[in-house]
Amino acid sequence: MSGNNLAEGSNPSEAQMSGAEVIAQSLKTQDVNYMFGIVGIPVTEIALATQKLGIRYVGMRNEQAACYAASAVGYLTGRPLIVIGGSSERSQETMGAFQEFPQVEACRLYSKFSARPDSIEAIPSVIEKAVRSSIYGRPGACYVDIPADFVNLQVNVNSIKYMECCLPPPICMAETSAVYVAASLLRNAKQPLLIIGKGAAYAHAEHSIRKLVEQCKLPFLPTPMGKGVIPDNHPNCVGAARSRALQLADVIVLFGARLNWILHFGLPPRYQPDVKFIQVDICAEELGNNVRPAVALLGDINAVTQQLLEQFDKIPWQYPPESKWWKILREKMKSNEAASKELASQKSLPMNYYTVFYHVQEQLPRDCFVVSEGANTMDIGRTVLQNCLPRHRLDAGTFGTMGVGLGFAIAAAVVAKDRNPGQRVICVEGDSAFGFSGMEVETICRYNLPIVLLVVNNNGIYQGLDIDTWKDMLKSGDATTVAPPVCLLPHSHYEHVMTAFGGKGYFVQTPEELQKSLRQSLADMTKPSLINIMIEPQAMRKAQDFHWLTRSKI
Repeated sequence: MSGNNLAEGSNPSEAQMSGAEVIAQSLKTQDVNYMFGIVGIPVTEIALATQKLGIRYVGMRNEQAACYAASAVGYLTGRPLIVIGGSSERSQETMGAFQEFPQVEACRLYSKFSARPDSIEAIPSVIEKAVRSSIYGRPGACYVDIPADFVNLQVNVNSIKYMECCLPPPICMAETSAVYVAASLLRNAKQPLLIIGKGAAYAHAEHSIRKLVEQCKLPFLPTPMGKGVIPDNHPNCVGAARSRALQLADVIVLFGARLNWILHFGLPPRYQPDVKFIQVDICAEELGNNVRPAVALLGDINAVTQQLLEQFDKIPWQYPPESKWWKILREKMKSNEAASKELASQKSLPMNYYTVFYHVQEQLPRDCFVVSEGANTMDIGRTVLQNCLPRHRLDAGTFGTMGVGLGFAIAAAVVAKDRNPGQRVICVEGDSAFGFSGMEVETICRYNLPIVLLVVNNNGIYQGLDIDTWKDMLKSGDATTVAPPVCLLPHSHYEHVMTAFGGKGYFVQTPEELQKSLRQSLADMTKPSLINIMIEPQAMRKAQDFHWLTRSKI
């Protein structure tokens, strides 16, 4: 027998439950509401047990995509990724068991906590610690390993002691003296800049940071997943003058943004040699990476921002809106926006990236989630597609990982269906990026998720060839020896992947076709859609002030 269904005449004290049921109840007790995975021996029973308790189980087609989806839900809900893996039976260890591998040890390199309960009775405490570890301090993934024989092993119900749901993360505040110094540094800045990172979005610091921006009249720049903490269309957003803002600022406040490759390590020539950084972060180990900060403010980003606001409430201060710095930024924004609009207005076919994105932006719902991955597709999309709400932008982020897009879109759509029915998810993919996880289209259709997929198709990785050039090239030899490594099959009909599973598919080559298909896709709430958008195979970004981090001779 399993669960609490007792045979007639049985003794309640002898009621049994399986290890799978203990795992499910432990997760439910810790306020875990979503599970993504691919079932198989020995974890199928765990998925079934979680469903019985009301935890939503989303079956994916690829384990990587399942992890991407779960990590995105963690970002959106504040319950970061817990990986539960099945391992070989304890009695078969060291014998070469099926899929025997030192999983706990391997995962310690990449997770905040990695453990294998030594008994079913220990499962609740291990899962509580995994959840607690994942959300305390700097959030991160944790791993729990389950021996195969635990899943169906029966134990007495009374032998299991569940842990109460862990408390919310403690709110840490910066040292008062350091906050005072930071405020003084800002007051004396000639060319100040705020950089709003993913950490600010995760900390729900949008109201306090916006108040700081508007009260002190400061320019701000969002990182990719910091977009929307303050709306991209806010008059103080200088995203359109990103390079100039970074290069000339003399005091920069980092709100949950790391000085990694995305921010060019904080080093010249992208920054002034004597720029002063005020670093606000929840992770002590992050303070001082690559550049020694002028002031380090360790603590919860929302709480620390409120501390800064208190300083400016005591002694009010505003940065002059008509300063030379604002003039420099506005002039650069104006020229960059004009260059982008000129590219977007080109009438030649196939379309370029800017033409595509400007037409998409015109119809983008204000409250939609925007998911994006790819090279030029993601980079250019960041500059054109605007976010107005926090935690509504999901992309390849710090690790630049390709393949995250469809998993992220599925996660956003599942959360949207629960929290705000009618909200849409717009997933913008390069054709190469789409190939990493394209089979998740079946997952999207199976759960009928409110996703509009846009595949920006240039027939390649970075760049491709048109169909006539491709055919002529193949006359000179086998594709394995003559086709450039960056090329994909031209004119591929990715929209058929969507129609194969019952969704709507569109193949578009003109702005008019793009406008019509997007309008129809957004209006149809009954099924997901994929719009395959053909663009110029050699299309590139507009000229940049600086080279990409790693140069290529291609």
